[in-house]
Amino acid sequence: MKSLQLDFKRKLLLILIILSSTIIYSQSEEKESKIHINGYIKSLQGLFDFSLAPGQPRQTITDNFLHHRLNLDYYISDNITFKSGLRTRLFFGEFSRIQPGYGNLLTEGGNDVINMTLINSGQNILLHSIVDRAYLEYTKENLEVRLGRQRINWGINTLWNPNDLFNAYSFTDFDYAERPGSDALRVRYFIGFAGSIEFAIKAFKDTNEIVAVGLYKFNKNNYDYQILAGWSGKDVVLGGGWAGSISDVGFKGEFSWFNSTSDEVDNAFAITSSFDYSLGNGTYFIGGLLFNDSSNNQSNSNIFSFDLSARNLYPYKWSTFIQTTIPITPLINGGFAFIYSPVESRPIFLSPTLSYSIANNLDVDLVGQLVLQDGANGYGSQANVFYLRMKWSY
Repeated sequence: MKSLQLDFKRKLLLILIILSSTIIYSQSEEKESKIHINGYIKSLQGLFDFSLAPGQPRQTITDNFLHHRLNLDYYISDNITFKSGLRTRLFFGEFSRIQPGYGNLLTEGGNDVINMTLINSGQNILLHSIVDRAYLEYTKENLEVRLGRQRINWGINTLWNPNDLFNAYSFTDFDYAERPGSDALRVRYFIGFAGSIEFAIKAFKDTNEIVAVGLYKFNKNNYDYQILAGWSGKDVVLGGGWAGSISDVGFKGEFSWFNSTSDEVDNAFAITSSFDYSLGNGTYFIGGLLFNDSSNNQSNSNIFSFDLSARNLYPYKWSTFIQTTIPITPLINGGFAFIYSPVESRPIFLSPTLSYSIANNLDVDLVGQLVLQDGANGYGSQANVFYLRMKWSY
């Protein structure tokens, strides 16, 4: 056991030395260099108040982790660029200790075909590091080709994205601004004003994992539209989306129809739309809804952990949301999100936020995530999570 702990400490020390050297190098890097490096370091402290299972007593525990992001762009030539991103988190809180296999849980959905993850754990510590970007990009005139681990973001709407077939994400994971990537080939050709034709295919080990889709974007009457068609897992998919405005109010949305080729899986349809509006002082409002008929729609569903995919974006069939951000002072911003689903337990998700910009590259955030639900003990809190986050960018 001592040798394992020693080996872990050596690896941790090596990673810290590499990260420190990277920061020093990026600070002294010349602007004309072919290599561009940036990133950030975050400290996240969490307080969790919840019950692990129905009928069990509530627990209040803490969680702590350090989060480092390293982005590297290497400009090989005028037409070819290599881009990569490394996400490293060091957990040393109670929450990660009480969950068996927590490191593997963090990796789910992040590796695709190629394993680019390091997991190492000691008695009271867990290190999780993953390369979530690593691709070559070729551009020439209107043509763009990307090969490797990349983010293929076809979503239009703000909160839920039925068109995000390659790497769906959960809005509760607020600390992952870059969002997951996929091992894929993407070819895009730009046409006309705000138009493009593209095709993407995700790497796979099994034919049931194939995701191969084409997308067409165009602009008409001051609206941006997109149409997609292809194959996703065991589904033939047709979808589309739009983004424009009605007077001064933004109006956008997207939908996807999943026609299953398996007798074990039902067809599914998901559609979401939203309206947004900004006041002159910077206050921003957005509201909308989601219809998601492949959800299990069960009252005891877990908003923080469910089988997430483009065909199943939320545990409930119908959901409405309202979100606002308010500039309190030039350096302080407040925000609030509200989601309600009309099922028997009447679940409500609330997320108040407060952000303070201490300097151009230093921010502090307070984030709350609360779930209210009607259960055996009446209507009340199912889970409360509060975070204090500090972020330094370089």
